[in-house]
Amino acid sequence: SSSSRDEALRDKRVRILTRGLPKQKPIEGVKQVVVLASGKGGVGKSTTAVNIALALAANDSTKEVGLLDADIYGPSIPKMMNLKGNPELTTKNLMRPLKNYGVACMSMGFLIEETAPVVWRGLMVMSAVEKLLRQVDWGQLDYLVIDMPPGTGDVQLSVSQNIPIAGAVIISTPQDVALLDARKGAEMFRKVHVPVLGLVQNMSVFQCPKCKHETHIFGADGVRDLAKTLGLDILGDIPLHVNIRETCDSGQPVVISQPQSDAAKAYLKIAMEIVRRLPVPPA
Repeated sequence: SSSSRDEALRDKRVRILTRGLPKQKPIEGVKQVVVLASGKGGVGKSTTAVNIALALAANDSTKEVGLLDADIYGPSIPKMMNLKGNPELTTKNLMRPLKNYGVACMSMGFLIEETAPVVWRGLMVMSAVEKLLRQVDWGQLDYLVIDMPPGTGDVQLSVSQNIPIAGAVIISTPQDVALLDARKGAEMFRKVHVPVLGLVQNMSVFQCPKCKHETHIFGADGVRDLAKTLGLDILGDIPLHVNIRETCDSGQPVVISQPQSDAAKAYLKIAMEIVRRLPVPPA
């Protein structure tokens, strides 16, 4: 059947890409790496990554948190974290992350003009990813959250195979089209032996601000059903709320600007669930 042929081709691709790769090497100073991924674009992954990084820091003030934007073509972390400018270089020629709200951030968006498109082929993209992974002085971090680009392509495989990852979180809306790709994302991480900590159901319900009526715009429990099928946990639900979008667009994410809101509480709970499922970090 065509599905088993596709599966065989995907397996072959993973094997080819694995061949000759360097052994996984930790990022200096970083205790645990958590990747946030989605099979599909437009499901709110970067917004979720930003708020989860901030929630990890808010839940435990003793922890140092970093955020790496691995989306080379569409970096959105600089805008959401209200950061601009070029990173300074250390004496060892490493880039210093830019910092806001207590979270250290690195993104391709700091290295190019804000409006400039990245018109690159695969090898240049891989080189940029390698620089973002290896040529940054993170200092000492307890958690590095990586906002992956959408899909299951070279960047995802390269990141997964180059550095040890403590766990992956898959973001999806309950919509059937998004779920198909979320499933592929979860299966890809399993193939490259990255533990999937669980799924996050984003844009799960819309509440009318006037009459409070709730509408499941993208469907009701699609991500929950997928989690059951894959034997994975649901880490939490995030509502479809105008405040989440507005606060990120203005560079003041909801976890920071409206910490008592239901939306912020949803992210704080998900961050707690992620930490609960992470392995014990190295001393």
